[in-house]
Amino acid sequence: MKLLSSLVASLFLLVSSQSAFAQQSTPKLKGGATTEQVQFKTSAVCDMCKARLEKSMAYEKGVQAANLDVPSKVLTVTYRPEKTTPAALRTAVQRTGYDADELTADTRAYNKLPDCCKKTNSVHTDSKH
Repeated sequence: MKLLSSLVASLFLLVSSQSAFAQQSTPKLKGGATTEQVQFKTSAVCDMCKARLEKSMAYEKGVQAANLDVPSKVLTVTYRPEKTTPAALRTAVQRTGYDADELTADTRAYNKLPDCCKKTNSVHTDSKH
């Protein structure tokens, strides 16, 4: 009898620890939602632009990751749809000083960019500032 109760207790602990581990390794988002990705064509031209945009997006609510591919000028943002929208993220790109798809950059933010990051400076021989 003692062996049976010990076996039951061990089985209970094993099942409890597995369910706790499963909950930690696969967190459920509110309403079963997952992350989504959106891409924007930007006016970014160099590695300084990349650092500036990725850092700026990291502060936006709901953003999980942001990556700018400098050669294609495409910014890929992974975000939680219950926290933000593609329109809000596009506006955040504009507020940083860059175009986002068909929307032009905020003029004041654009004017604060270093000269190498401005789209009028189309010849960039050194993208590692």
